[in-house]
Amino acid sequence: MSIYETEDSVQKSFNTDSIPEELLQAQWAEFIELKKIIAELFHLQARRITILDIGVGSGRVPGHLCKIPEIWNMIAGYDGIDNARACINLSKKLAETLQIQDKFLVHFLEADKLETLHKKFDLIMTTWFTPGNFYPDDFSFEAYNPSTQRLDLTANKKFIEIFSAAYDLLNDGGEIVLGACYIDNNATRLKQENFYKKLGMAIITDAEDSFTATREKFWSQRFTKEKIFDYFSYVPREKIGFTPLDTYNYAMQVRIKK
Repeated sequence: MSIYETEDSVQKSFNTDSIPEELLQAQWAEFIELKKIIAELFHLQARRITILDIGVGSGRVPGHLCKIPEIWNMIAGYDGIDNARACINLSKKLAETLQIQDKFLVHFLEADKLETLHKKFDLIMTTWFTPGNFYPDDFSFEAYNPSTQRLDLTANKKFIEIFSAAYDLLNDGGEIVLGACYIDNNATRLKQENFYKKLGMAIITDAEDSFTATREKFWSQRFTKEKIFDYFSYVPREKIGFTPLDTYNYAMQVRIKK
């Protein structure tokens, strides 16, 4: 059963009382950077911009943005997708409550079906560690055993397919923003594991893996700059930028410009 099967479970998953401080601070750090990017693209394009949010969740980001008129007025349209019906329902309720449904549209859609939107965007983004949630279709949470056959993430086919399709949907001068992304190091791995253990989950990965997964089907990949360069090999390196979201090498935001 997915943690996002019901609206109540979605609300609980965003309950700040159970979320570690480093996760909460990364959330706000990426939001501050996101506002800067929206303003930058608005001035670069000399018009209001269009946004696609992959993994819109409860609508948290547009819910905050719309309360800042100086930023919200820079946006022509904000589309959000999610593969959990409960998230779609909550996002639609939020749009109605805030009366932003003229600009904020949500779609029940898997991330690997982006082409069905038949739209172009100036900014395609994921927020709050969503980039690390895309795992290979054939990964077995029940059978994974790194001591016998470790998963090689030199190429994560699912991640690469999703974001290469996203890149194709960008207008000229647009960009993909991945934020936040876990940085691949031991200290970050331990923070991930401690959080999942606190939630009562069973870790199925070890220190040699570049991702953390649980028997309960949670998955969080960690990234290095080189891994990002490899996954976006079709993008010139000078068009890929990294913004630290803290001072302790825990999370970063990645910008891929077209």
